[in-house]
Amino acid sequence: MILLTVLFLCIISTYSASVKGHTTGPRLNNDKLYKFTYSTEVFIDRVKASLQDSAGYRILSGVDVNLVWRNPNNDDDQLIKITIRDIKVENVNERPAAKDIFKRKNTEHIIGKDYLAALQRPIVLQLLRGKVKNFYSYRNEPSVIQNLKRGLASLFQMQLHSGAVREVDVSGKCNVTYQARQDQVTKIKAVDTCEIEKTGFTSYHQILDVSAKTTSATIYVTEDSFIKSVWAEENHVLSLNFRQTTNAKIVSKQKLELKSIEAGPREIAGKQAASVIKTLDSSYVAVPLVAEPIKAECKNCPSLSEHWQSIRKKMEPENLSKAEATRSFLSFIQNIRKATKEELLQILRSESDAILPQLVDAVTSAQTPASLEAMLEFLDFKNESSSFLQERFLYACGFASHPNEMLLKALINKFQGQIGKSEIRETVVIIIGAVIRKLCDRGGCKLPAVAEAKKLILGGLGKAEKDDDVKMYLLALKNALLPEAIPLLLKHAESGEGPIGNAAATALQRYDISFITSKVKKVMNRIYHQNHKIYEKTVRTTAAAIILSSYPSYMEVKNLLLSIGELPQEMNKYMLSVVQDILHFELPASKMIRQVLKDMSVHNYDRFSKMGSSSAYSGYVTRDPDASATYSLDILYSGSGILRKSNMNILIFNKKSRLHANQVVLEAQGLETIIAASADEGEENLESFAGMSAILFDVQLRPVTFFQGYADLMSKMFSATGEPINVVKGLVLLTDYSQVIQLQSGLKANTEFQSGLAIDISGGMEFSLWYRESKTSVKNRGAMLVAGNILVDSLFVQAGMETSIEVEATLDFISTVQFSQYPFLVCMQIDKIESPFRQFVSKYESLPSGKRYTSRKGKVQFLAGSELPLHRENSNMCRKVFSTESDSSSNWF
Repeated sequence: MILLTVLFLCIISTYSASVKGHTTGPRLNNDKLYKFTYSTEVFIDRVKASLQDSAGYRILSGVDVNLVWRNPNNDDDQLIKITIRDIKVENVNERPAAKDIFKRKNTEHIIGKDYLAALQRPIVLQLLRGKVKNFYSYRNEPSVIQNLKRGLASLFQMQLHSGAVREVDVSGKCNVTYQARQDQVTKIKAVDTCEIEKTGFTSYHQILDVSAKTTSATIYVTEDSFIKSVWAEENHVLSLNFRQTTNAKIVSKQKLELKSIEAGPREIAGKQAASVIKTLDSSYVAVPLVAEPIKAECKNCPSLSEHWQSIRKKMEPENLSKAEATRSFLSFIQNIRKATKEELLQILRSESDAILPQLVDAVTSAQTPASLEAMLEFLDFKNESSSFLQERFLYACGFASHPNEMLLKALINKFQGQIGKSEIRETVVIIIGAVIRKLCDRGGCKLPAVAEAKKLILGGLGKAEKDDDVKMYLLALKNALLPEAIPLLLKHAESGEGPIGNAAATALQRYDISFITSKVKKVMNRIYHQNHKIYEKTVRTTAAAIILSSYPSYMEVKNLLLSIGELPQEMNKYMLSVVQDILHFELPASKMIRQVLKDMSVHNYDRFSKMGSSSAYSGYVTRDPDASATYSLDILYSGSGILRKSNMNILIFNKKSRLHANQVVLEAQGLETIIAASADEGEENLESFAGMSAILFDVQLRPVTFFQGYADLMSKMFSATGEPINVVKGLVLLTDYSQVIQLQSGLKANTEFQSGLAIDISGGMEFSLWYRESKTSVKNRGAMLVAGNILVDSLFVQAGMETSIEVEATLDFISTVQFSQYPFLVCMQIDKIESPFRQFVSKYESLPSGKRYTSRKGKVQFLAGSELPLHRENSNMCRKVFSTESDSSSNWF
């Protein structure tokens, strides 16, 4: 048995030595010159487009390879010399003579004398068992030339047996799998595992971000343990998550073919590779095989001030609902990112008051250290007169696509300093909450600035004595969504009065279902069923929504349904509508509700025939394989017929994530005395109030107050102009994706996707005692632009593609209530206005001399307007309202 074991070990060690000593990598013969042809090409286009229609270019050359030295003690340790010759640059696809930018251009004219000479200088590889141990080249060669040589050198790195390894090449340190059979080896590289210095950024939210998929395969054909041919192909596909038809494809190909073997230079004798290299050429230095960054300077590009002057008119307030404003906004951000603080301050200080808000949006959205420093120096938070600009700056910080610790520290410092206006102080804290959440979502919850910001908000809430301060910190937590804040929110939701309890409850409503524990649901049940005290309807309905959205138990659903009939009349109708909407829209709680409804003590005519005007309804704005959008409209009235709360939401979601794109809440209370009506239970002592609150792209904004107190109400009623009050207006950067892709050929692809929104949300309330009618309206106007730019720039030739989609849209919500009779008439409308839709794709190739080929395609169409459907009851009510309005208008005299 011992003899068998020894014999087995001897066989294994002999086999291993054989593999390591002779068959692990390619070997060259002495005194031979191997002559190859080499080509590398790149194609850029949309994903489903044919390569024959792509933009791109091809670099052709001859390649001479010979053995310089072989280690006398190890046949698989060798130095090989590689020389590139007969270089040519041409189109990757055939072009008519008039569109061929390379026609009548010799190689030296295209590449440049210095670059061409550098490209033709030979490199030396030290191959150890088929892997590049050292890459020798000349010092201070242009980075782009050095990278092209690295791309060629990486093709000579291979092994002749199957297996998975981690190896270094031009793309970085990557996981590679080899599959060997007879005279063919296939190398599969997992590009997403490559470790290489990366620059750029991605968007904070999955729906707004870009997905990237990559494949890389190289096929080697060998003969006599050396390379006969190499075929390599790498594919990169990028697509927007919310619209995957906005996409790009980059295909990089390499081809190396052995054409002949001739007599070549003799091998240099020596024991060490380093001494042989010095003998060969003392100018050689060992440099990394991994590609180095390339800094490209923009030639003939406009300066920051020139660019601003060219787009300034498009950024005027009256143009903000047009796509041109968004396009100008996105292009200017790119230029701002290259600017200094001094350049930015010069433009900021010379601009007019009408244009400054848009300029503040752009400078803040650039998110560079220089742009942040410029804004902090430009804005004086002690000065109340510039509060509008301060608020625009803060909102742009809240919408930041990739905020950092520097931004959060700056906001903390501003809050701890002197602030002239209380509304701005409130906004600073609310936005700090938004930045905390984005940093935590990216794994930055333990950053010192985040810890300080958490302490500021949680500690501030614990010490706050004024109701306004308590509400301010609660709104900050509504943005931050800190798990450790849930006990505090429960405390304020259950014991807080009026707006405080409502703010705490709505903050809890924004948490993911995983945080809605049994303890949270117990508190929500106590609030809804008023076990300890009387609560306002708004707080109770929010508590019900939390219970129903978090996989309620049988008894929780049964108790909620049994309460219908025992509630105030309008709340009865509202809760009934909520249940019907859950069933209609097949929400998660629908299965449990159907199970409970089998109990006839719950499901009976008396309970499900309650009268009233309050309602809740959900529907689809659009349904698409990539992403869908839903709308919901909840309206709760007081028993006297006056609007208590309306809540309109738009959610965008896909298979992986959900984005709260928009929420507009109109709320009113304490208005019953105006029409000599009685207030509902628990709301007898509420102060007269009306206001609006908004969430935009997952960021809670500072609420807007229409009036507060009876005197303010009377003043506003007599001085009202009927004009809507602006809630939020400005330019928002949504998608912000910028990555450099290192191609296997040595070239680099710069990929950028951006989407922006010019938005104007306004709302208003009209109230007529004479006609006993109230009308609330919310107008959402916006222009959205999505732009993608792919560029492969070798500095001596460029190829790229630009793609864009733009749409201008308006969504109006109008609620009309006539309370001259009971039950009062309520009509709700959600109108989607006809909107233009434009799509463009440009592909181009260009030379530094200015010669350029461009292919441009576009499509323009109009998206039909429509009124989004609500429930049948609402349609019947609207007919009555409009017929009543028609009669009164014709007989008013």
